[in-house]
Amino acid sequence: MTLLDHRAEGPASAPPLLLGPSLGTSNALWDKVAPELSIAHRVVRWDLPGHGGSAAGLISAGATVGDLADLVLALADSLGIERFAYAGVSLGGAVGLHLAVHRPERLSSLAVICSSAHFNGSKPWEERAALVRREGLAGLAESADARWFTSGFTVPELVGDHRRADPDAYAACCDALAAFDLRDRLPEIAVPTLLVAGRDDPATPPAHLREIADAVPGAALVEIPGASHLAPAQCPEAVLTALRAHFGVPAGRGMEVRREVLGDAHVDRAQARQTPFTARFQDFISRYAWGEIWTDPTLSRRERSMITLTALVAHGHYDELAMHVRAARRNGLTPEEIGAVLLQTAVYCGVPAANSAFAAAQRVLAEEDGAS
Repeated sequence: MTLLDHRAEGPASAPPLLLGPSLGTSNALWDKVAPELSIAHRVVRWDLPGHGGSAAGLISAGATVGDLADLVLALADSLGIERFAYAGVSLGGAVGLHLAVHRPERLSSLAVICSSAHFNGSKPWEERAALVRREGLAGLAESADARWFTSGFTVPELVGDHRRADPDAYAACCDALAAFDLRDRLPEIAVPTLLVAGRDDPATPPAHLREIADAVPGAALVEIPGASHLAPAQCPEAVLTALRAHFGVPAGRGMEVRREVLGDAHVDRAQARQTPFTARFQDFISRYAWGEIWTDPTLSRRERSMITLTALVAHGHYDELAMHVRAARRNGLTPEEIGAVLLQTAVYCGVPAANSAFAAAQRVLAEEDGAS
């Protein structure tokens, strides 16, 4: 089976995140966003049929958004991805809404960007499809900047993608937009949903995103000042901020792992010492160190403990080392294994560092023996 062309970034073991494009663009729409998201996710950005590297023959006249959603699921299946987070722009966002309604078991969360549950009726899209089938895309591409960006802004690569798209595939995508209307199904959406609107978007103005946010239980809405229809290209930092917050591992999970590894007593003391000045740092530790790094299944907790002990010795952080010797014991390391790790540091970090490390570890292990 021919699949949608795609680009994958980030560790294969990370939570998967699929990114869908807008009509007339390629996966280059995500160039300023995807690399940052791939730090914590297995990012897969795909091209519409006849756009970018995807074959035009994947779609035909009379296509629906459901047909595009099926192509996305076939791509996910081919990559061994069962359940994934999803973000899409315009037509790509409509695909996400369709999946949330019709295949909710495949989605873990959803972000709909500069999109709609309907696209102002079928007539404008039927007329556009007829125009493109008759005259091609050159003329329509001339007005892309006005439809996609605020005055004076452009992304030549995306305009070039528009010009190079296959006219028949583009027209079939217009057919899909003409037939799309999920307004009566929005209350059924149960996955965590974020709506992102460009405040200056003429194609899908904020009212369209607000309509979805009002209908989907628990949905959140973010409006980006100065953004038009292709917000990820025009205002990437604002889009990144919204997506990181929505797709990030909750701090609550990080706190749970932190307690499992370091123990309740230590974490309770740290929380008791927290002040308004240190609160953001404590949240940073819980969210990123414990919520993303320590939860990554690529390495076991035993392995992470050994790496952490070595790093702490290398930098001379002996108070932290004592804390992580205790953590290593919780993670299943024996005193002999801890000693072997510290002996290894004598070779690569220096004998004086290892000497101090052995002293700190011996105090912790002696405390354990005394308590048992």
